[in-house]
Amino acid sequence: MNKKRFDYIVLGSGVAGLRAAIELAGHGDVALITKCVLGESSSEYAQGGVAVALSEEDDIVLHYEDTLKAGDGLCVKEAVKTLVAEGPEYITQLISWGAKFDTKEGALSFTREAAHSVNRIIHAHGDATGHEIVRTLKEYSLKFINIYRLDYTYAIDFIKDGDRVTGVLALDEKTGELTSFFSKAVVVATGGAGRLFTRTTNPDVSTGDGAAMAFRAGAELEDMEFFQFHPTALHFPGAPAFLLSESMRGEGAVLRNNAGERFCFNYHEDGELAPRDVVSRSIFFEMNKTKTNHVYLDVTHLDKEHILHRFPKIYNTCLGYGIDITQDYIPVSPAAHYYMGGIKTDLDGRASLKGLYACGEAACTGVHGANRLASNSLLEGVVFGGRSAKAAVSDSLNMEITEQEVQTEEKYTETDYTESLKFIQETMWKYVSVSRNETGLKTAVSELEKFLKKFEGRIPADRRTAELKNLAQSGLLMAYAALARKGSRGGHYRDDMPEKITEDYHIYFSNAEFNPHLR
Repeated sequence: MNKKRFDYIVLGSGVAGLRAAIELAGHGDVALITKCVLGESSSEYAQGGVAVALSEEDDIVLHYEDTLKAGDGLCVKEAVKTLVAEGPEYITQLISWGAKFDTKEGALSFTREAAHSVNRIIHAHGDATGHEIVRTLKEYSLKFINIYRLDYTYAIDFIKDGDRVTGVLALDEKTGELTSFFSKAVVVATGGAGRLFTRTTNPDVSTGDGAAMAFRAGAELEDMEFFQFHPTALHFPGAPAFLLSESMRGEGAVLRNNAGERFCFNYHEDGELAPRDVVSRSIFFEMNKTKTNHVYLDVTHLDKEHILHRFPKIYNTCLGYGIDITQDYIPVSPAAHYYMGGIKTDLDGRASLKGLYACGEAACTGVHGANRLASNSLLEGVVFGGRSAKAAVSDSLNMEITEQEVQTEEKYTETDYTESLKFIQETMWKYVSVSRNETGLKTAVSELEKFLKKFEGRIPADRRTAELKNLAQSGLLMAYAALARKGSRGGHYRDDMPEKITEDYHIYFSNAEFNPHLR
């Protein structure tokens, strides 16, 4: 087996991974390991914008309060303080590196999304904010000759020496060759797990890799029951679940049922601008009530030129399916969007295993609590990407890279990838999505446990097989955690226990055991 040494390893190349790699590059050689191509991530497709307290009418205290409210009381307050207080500095730095956010009369243009009390969302090219930030970070990272960009390289598992992570076992996606990468520290920025579900706004690469790897290594995971479903994804024959930004509702879009009636105020006093989990459930309940598989998003009453300028990507994408959003209602329904849970970390990205750090959607800092506030994710990626890298450097001063012999098991290839993926996604969508109950969750646990047995004592021989293993493990963790939380809170809704849980506790896993603990 090949062996390679770098001072630092970063897994993933979305906003969090790129920001971490740039920070680390001032202190040693960095291996930026990413499956598929550099930058392919949920970050790339984020539309709405970045929530940051930079406008004259805003204040970090307001941003803090809005985040706590959206998180349904389960946010870690110190983590939220860190995010909102350091956010302006990190975004200002990003602008100095070349990020071009939309302006009005020479000043940043701010808009509002659901659950925000003021206009604080900055955006780029109307509805291509994630793309602009990823572009900026990719171009800025090119200034560092010691960032080694390893595309089409898939991390299989962590390498450990006792309770310390010392590297990563990775697969060359093109040749199938395994390589042991050793380093002082590993930063995980592999994103979420939206591909667990039949309908998702996430790209194909969002397969829960970081959390599954960390679980197998014995690191603590937390809040795995909390998954956010975006209320408005395109629902049209032959079309993917294309995200229709929450900013559309912030700009005045309304939701209508199949009779053309607005219905969100029947479920919450804030109507279309209620928190995401509330709006998703409102749509879910309305679809059940009207026996339809979608509702409609309506912007036809808004100024046409403003819509074309503000949402050009959404307009052109829908037009490609024959929907002129300035004249037609847009068919939409909820889709899996963002994982609030993940690898448990402290405020500096440190995981429970030495040498392991996490940031972005792969991590659980406690910033989001039970439900993420709209447009906090890109800010989290930038802020905690930088913070986790700084901690990795600080903790590894004067440390030597150590190597261990890596024993690999029998290789296994899943020959029926398409059917296996469909099985996982349909199981999760049916039993562990917007609305859950004990009977369905137990069914999901049983089915996913059976599926995972084929991987016992075997190592995936290719990326697709490894992704199936990680998806099944992530889904099983979510189902177990959802069973353990006996009641409803934020993005976790039990139709057999709809009452809100008032006790503030978190559910976590440790020691590579499917045995959730409360604390």
